[in-house]
Amino acid sequence: MMLSLAARNVLRHRTRTAITLAAIVIGVVGLILTGGFVQDLFIQLGEAIIHSQTGHVQVYRKDFLGKGSRQPEHYLIEGADKVAQRLATLPEVSQVTARLNFTGLLNNGKRDLAIVGEGVEPDKEAAIGTYLTISQGRQLTSKDVNGILIGQGVAHSLALAPGDTVMLLLNTADGALNNQEFVVTGVFQSFSKDFDARAVRIPLAAAQELLANSGANLMVMMLKRTDDTESVLGKMPSALQGSGLEYTGWRQLSDFYDKSVNMYDSQFGVLRWIILIMVCLSVANSVNMSTYERLGEFGTMRAVGNKGSTVMKLLLTESVLLGLAGATLGCILGVVAAKVISAIGIPMPPPPNANVGYTAFIRIVPSTIGTAFLVGLFATILASIIPAYRVSRTDVVEALRKNI
Repeated sequence: MMLSLAARNVLRHRTRTAITLAAIVIGVVGLILTGGFVQDLFIQLGEAIIHSQTGHVQVYRKDFLGKGSRQPEHYLIEGADKVAQRLATLPEVSQVTARLNFTGLLNNGKRDLAIVGEGVEPDKEAAIGTYLTISQGRQLTSKDVNGILIGQGVAHSLALAPGDTVMLLLNTADGALNNQEFVVTGVFQSFSKDFDARAVRIPLAAAQELLANSGANLMVMMLKRTDDTESVLGKMPSALQGSGLEYTGWRQLSDFYDKSVNMYDSQFGVLRWIILIMVCLSVANSVNMSTYERLGEFGTMRAVGNKGSTVMKLLLTESVLLGLAGATLGCILGVVAAKVISAIGIPMPPPPNANVGYTAFIRIVPSTIGTAFLVGLFATILASIIPAYRVSRTDVVEALRKNI
């Protein structure tokens, strides 16, 4: 009986109902679109880091991450090929590639530039580095025995272009100076401007020849799905048992990512509260107007024997129905809007400390949709509690005067 009466009241006052529903729908749609945009930012930033620098999981010798940047030749993995074969047997792994780190000087015939370099397996790295943009020239391949791929900042500092010849000088593990001439095959851009300013890549065989060793510093694992990272990290102790090697996931390797996630999560949390307050105020205003105009109706209900608690329950039931309808409609419209916007795409400028812009989308995230639905529903209920309580406590005679 109460539910039926509340539904009739909601449908009877169409203008006020439409205003209240509009406030709820706008709030819910705003939460879905904002949450989906932020989630897309997290996903694209994470994939950019994975596919341009870190991979999903890195395997290395103990203390390499802390001390290896200064003396990478002291932290070589013995039997790197066997380690790669063992890691590749994990069902979640799509590819394992070796990297050999080094530091040195790059000379264009006029000046030197201090660089940090990687000896890589070109064909594997080309498949991994899908977020590495080749701005000039082409990607390094296994046929480029003396080829070098340089960051955009390196190219700018030394005025280099594809086809130019450069000299790479570095020290071997025993302190001897070694050098080799390379031909620039291409210029790359990653998500990090700092990385591009110093980074170069050469074939792994060339790096091993220059450093006079046959090892590797890192085994970089690429997974079929980024979501499998935690599962694979849990299997790594048994996969590396007896090897003396350590491992780290991509999130631990990128402090920038975690800081960005924390910042945007905080911003989205504030926005969620702002939308909650806006919906509450809009609904409270609508409910206040409605209860004031219907005061005589409630007075009549009280006069014929209904208790104040009955009036309050009626108003709360109406609010629940409005909240359910508004939140449901908002979720439907939010999902539709997200799909339409994603089909078009949102051109975005380069993020801080980045070179390359990107196209943003609105991700449809079930948890965000659920949160938006609950915010729309409970904001409506919360907004109606005080007006409903006030009406239920109004004196019957004073309420009946509104009918005159």
